[in-house]
This record gives sequence, structure tokens and C-alpha cells, in this order.
Amino acid sequence: MRRDFLKFCGKAGLGLAMPLSCPHRLHGKQGDPDPYEGPYYVVFNASGGWDTTCLMDPKGVNGINRLYREGDILTHGKHKFAPTAGQIEEGMSNEDFHKAYGAELLVLNGLDYSINNHAPCKRYMATGKLDSLAYPTFAALVAACRGPGTPLAFLTFGNYSATGNLVPMARIPYLPSLKLIANADSIQGVARNLYHDDFAQELIEQALSEQAGSPPMVHPRLPRAERAQSMLYAAQSNSKALKRITPYISDNVPKQRLAQQAEIALSCFKGGVCVSANLSIGQFDSHANNDPDQMRLIPEFLAGIDYLMKRAEQLKIRDKLVVVIQSEMGRTPSYNKGQGKDHWSIGSIMFMGGGIRGNRVIGATDERQFLLPIDNKTLAIDEEKGIRARPEHIHRALRELAGIEDHAFSRKFPLKIPEGERLQGLFG
Repeated sequence: MRRDFLKFCGKAGLGLAMPLSCPHRLHGKQGDPDPYEGPYYVVFNASGGWDTTCLMDPKGVNGINRLYREGDILTHGKHKFAPTAGQIEEGMSNEDFHKAYGAELLVLNGLDYSINNHAPCKRYMATGKLDSLAYPTFAALVAACRGPGTPLAFLTFGNYSATGNLVPMARIPYLPSLKLIANADSIQGVARNLYHDDFAQELIEQALSEQAGSPPMVHPRLPRAERAQSMLYAAQSNSKALKRITPYISDNVPKQRLAQQAEIALSCFKGGVCVSANLSIGQFDSHANNDPDQMRLIPEFLAGIDYLMKRAEQLKIRDKLVVVIQSEMGRTPSYNKGQGKDHWSIGSIMFMGGGIRGNRVIGATDERQFLLPIDNKTLAIDEEKGIRARPEHIHRALRELAGIEDHAFSRKFPLKIPEGERLQGLFG
């Protein structure tokens, strides 16, 4: 049974081996891993490069966008956004999104991606480090720092997901898969159909605990056997913890891509077995027919964020969420011959959640869609002495928000930003 469970997890890409930061569990200390109770970190990725002028950085001048004119641009509080209610067939309009979340939304416009190639841009946005393949994503880093002992600490659904070898990467593509994993001791994931009755299960757990706790000199084992024994004990401990997810797995499977991912992530959050989740949908790379593609994908993307927030409210964990909303690049301020837009190294990023003061817009781009530098202390536009906000500035602020900037893992992967460039008070 345990062998089958570990084999299944291996196929699913689940890292359920006990992290090295929890050696006491490999030496017989009994008890389930403590549930992680937040905060929970969610990173939404619009993979391919979104057109920010279709969302939070509207223009309406110089032919940058053909969907609206400058006089059509809408506002809600401090936010300016493109009108899309009349352009979309399904999903969530910009109007409805800002009405629902504008008060808690922080937008930074004029983010300098530095380059405009997909692979390095995705890595840069995910890790804050452009010139290294070794750095972990923020989602992986915060999972390793805040909840290394949780079974599914870092959950990812695609996009750049490097872990820096700090924490296992978990992939659960479908809700039925989550049921199987949450009830690994049950036949076909049905909680009431157990492989063993309580008496047999207790004997198995007792034997595993005794073997894991026995001194090496009493029962010497080869390194391979030692590792196998540790993995088996870890699987036993984690499989018990994973059962906490079961009450929160919905029987209603959403049809939308991001909603399905959000449902899995929220179930794991609520069950106390997950710290962070990397959510993603693609096809934003609109080199042809930019406007129809963006008007199909941006409403779907916003609807996914809306689903996460509403479902988190139902599960009573919305106040524990920290949400990052990003893409690896923007689209050019001009259309190509195929009515599309190509790669642009200037873009935007959005945030919501605990510790983030909303109804704010920081930074800007000019009428040609070039960024305007900002003062790192006041965050106001300063074209003469300001800095160009880049992903490493964002990641340092995120580390500070999560309280992990001085953690040993963060020090292992330094961002090396001069103190005079640190974005002070970015999140309020």
C-alpha cells in the first residue's frame, strides 16, 4: 500500500519526502505535522505577456490601443482602467473587477523587465534574479521559509517553478487527483473504504515509528535502506496530514482553468498542508489578432482571481491571502501587420491581500508607453533622480512583506539591491 502510494506521488510529481529541516520526524518523534495556518501566498501568472493597455495602464492615444479612445478610459478610486464590458463575451470585465477589488488593489505601472524574451523574463519575474538559474521562485522560497514541514508546501500549476532545492514541488492537476492523494490509505480515494481497519493501521504506524526511531547501531542500515525507510516514514506522516484536506474538497468541479487551480490550492490551504501556490494560464502571446485574444484571456484571468477571492471568503481564509498578479512582459505600443502586438519590456504588476494597502497606483508609463522613474522613498514619479523599478525591487519588498528577508534561505539567494534603491513602503 505504501509502495503504491509513493509510486503514485512520484508519477504526479509530488515531493513528499520529509524536508531536511525536520530531522526529528526521521528519528521517531510521533505526531502529525502541525497544520499551517497562514498567511497563504498565491501568484497568478498571465503566461505569454499581457497587454497592460487593455487593463490597468490604459492609453487611448497614439494608436496604442484600438478598442477605446482616451475619453473612454474609466476610473475607480485611484485606479484608471480600459473599458471592456462591451468588448467581452464571458469572464469578468475590468469594470466589475475594479468595482469588486479596487479598494484593496495595489497596481505598479512602468515595471522594467529589462529584456523581452519569454524564458529569461519568466525566470526574472518569478525569482527577482535575471542572470541565474539557481534562484527559487518567491512562492517556493516563502514555502521553504514559513512551512517546510507541510506536505504540499509549494503547489504549482505551471510557469517557471524553480525551487532552489529548498522545498519539494507539488503538482496536482485535477480535483479527483487531490481526492486520491488526500485519502491515500483508502481504496480509490474513497474515505470510508479503508485498506485496513483502525487496529491494523495502528500496528503499522507503531512499527514504522519504532523502526524510524531505532538507533543506527542497533539496526544498522545501508544508505539506500536508510533513505527508503525515511521516505516511508515521511509518507506515513504526510498521508495522515493530507487527510485534513478531505472535508474541503468540493464536489462541484469548476469549468474554468484558473478556477480549477484555485479550488485545489484553497482546499490545500484550508487543510493546513500548503503555504503557496503558483497559478497560471497561457496563450497571452498575441503576435496576431491582439485585441480579440486579449479580450478573451484577460476576462478569464480576472474571473479566476474573482473565484479565488470569493471561494476563500466561503472557506473563511480570505483575510489570510497574499495575492500577486503578474505576467512576464507587456505588448508593444504599436500593432504589427498581423493586427498583433509583439514583446515589450515594460509592464505592470498587481497585488492584493494581507499587509497590502489598496486603492493605490504606483508608477506610470508615458504617452508612448515608456516607463517613468519613481522615487524609491516617496514612490512618486521622479523623472530626473528616480529609479527604474525592476523585478528584484519587487521581490525584496515581497520578502519583507512575508517577514523572510533575513531568513537563512533568503540570504542564500541575495538580491543585492543598493539600500538607496529599496522601495520603501511599497505595500503600505
